[in-house]
Amino acid sequence: MKGKATLQGVPVYQPGKPLEEVKREYGLDEVIKLASNENPLGCSPNVWESLQAERDFFALYPEGEAPLLKEKLAAHLQIEPQRLMFGNGSDEIIQMIGRTFLEPGDETVMADITFPRYKTQTLIEGGKAVEVPLIEGVHDLEGMAAALNERTRIVWICNPNNPTGTMISGEELTSFMKKVPPHVLVVLDEAYEEYVVDSNYPDGIHEVLKDPRVIVLRTFSKIYGLAAFRIGYGVMDPRLIQEMNRVREPFNVNRLAQRAAVAGLEDQDFVKKCRDTNREGLALFEKQLNKWNLSYFPSQGNFILMDTERDANEVFQALLAKGMIIRSGVPLGYPTHIRVTIGTREQNLRFLTELAQILDKPAPEDVDRSHE
Repeated sequence: MKGKATLQGVPVYQPGKPLEEVKREYGLDEVIKLASNENPLGCSPNVWESLQAERDFFALYPEGEAPLLKEKLAAHLQIEPQRLMFGNGSDEIIQMIGRTFLEPGDETVMADITFPRYKTQTLIEGGKAVEVPLIEGVHDLEGMAAALNERTRIVWICNPNNPTGTMISGEELTSFMKKVPPHVLVVLDEAYEEYVVDSNYPDGIHEVLKDPRVIVLRTFSKIYGLAAFRIGYGVMDPRLIQEMNRVREPFNVNRLAQRAAVAGLEDQDFVKKCRDTNREGLALFEKQLNKWNLSYFPSQGNFILMDTERDANEVFQALLAKGMIIRSGVPLGYPTHIRVTIGTREQNLRFLTELAQILDKPAPEDVDRSHE
């Protein structure tokens, strides 16, 4: 039995290979996963303790509006609680945006190489995805503005962009917004916002407060280390939330996820530690890649997209055999690049050592060889 016509040609999301699968396939006892931009430091130690309070409530449905989390997060972001909407990961918020605001034949505008769910959701709703090529890995806002027309309903901007890690500045966003027609929503996907250290990064929340066309997406999956709980959120005009609630699944954010997010939010010392560790890791990668004369995109996320100057699938397989899971750039649109999540210092040095052998490059000088 065939699915509906609008689903024909819609790609299936391909996640990074699971640790367990690689261990079985290659007969390995130790595998390091640097493929899915997960937090190598895990989550706040407060999370596990907080979950104990929920053990007597497993038989009960969660509160659909996540009131405690909404109150805590609103205070943290310094916004009104009614501007917050939660989802089963920010992916579900993307889904709800598409279901609410797209009709067959509508258009959405996005970068040609960016988070794939924007295009997928557009196609599912029978819309047309207008893709504007990146310029040196960065959103071409001028080109995206030129692509807007009377059929455009949504512009998707991933900032920092996945998979390149690059960002647009506040000045660039302000200039772009002046060119956006009143009937177009602008979705700023800020999944990696907490990792950003560039002072030119735009304040997405400020954009929401001054312009009802803007939706900001964020997540607890990345720096908060709660990917397994699947919880993300959107910040937007309350009138948009009122419309989107018509398509939101009842109890879409489970009880444990709500509790874990509250505990994670309350531990900002852990968040700072993760951000600092990530910057140290990025600096290590950049220093070594510069020594090897290999190019890479300057990243504001917790990952780096680097050019191996080899077939990326071959590099991926070679690393896999050594117990290192990364992402090949082939399906991402960069056939000689690989995307690598920033890990712990030990993991980063192990990765660079293995990559040096594969690419026939000098081994990193500052290497922990304890794994050998």
